[in-house]
Amino acid sequence: MKTTLARIASVLLALFFMVGTALAADVYIRKDNEKLGWFIADENRMTLYTFKKDAPGKSNCGTANDCIVKWPVYHAEAIDAELPMKNSDFATIVRDDGKKQTTYKGMPLYYFVKDQKEGDTNGHGVNNVWFVAKP
Repeated sequence: MKTTLARIASVLLALFFMVGTALAADVYIRKDNEKLGWFIADENRMTLYTFKKDAPGKSNCGTANDCIVKWPVYHAEAIDAELPMKNSDFATIVRDDGKKQTTYKGMPLYYFVKDQKEGDTNGHGVNNVWFVAKP
């Protein structure tokens, strides 16, 4: 009986860790070229951006001028960050529109709609207010 309970406990513990790991999104550091240097990308290696008009913990990219359409929010329930970043560098905010958004060191993270494949950095420098997120 004790052996059976131990096996069940072992299986449940393994499932717990597997589910917990599956919920954590990997965040990576990429180097595109010497011009951009190192920047942050999501688990699919898609570039993440910051918006110069945001404030720590506050997104200012909304429906005006289709901002949120061109710059979709990045959100992950849990983060598994690549060094030198730390998981604690990432947090979640709730935007004015009620959606959750992941932040890096307080700054909200976004995608750029014109980035089509991993490593694209088409949003860097747009209107001199959008930049690749730097680790």
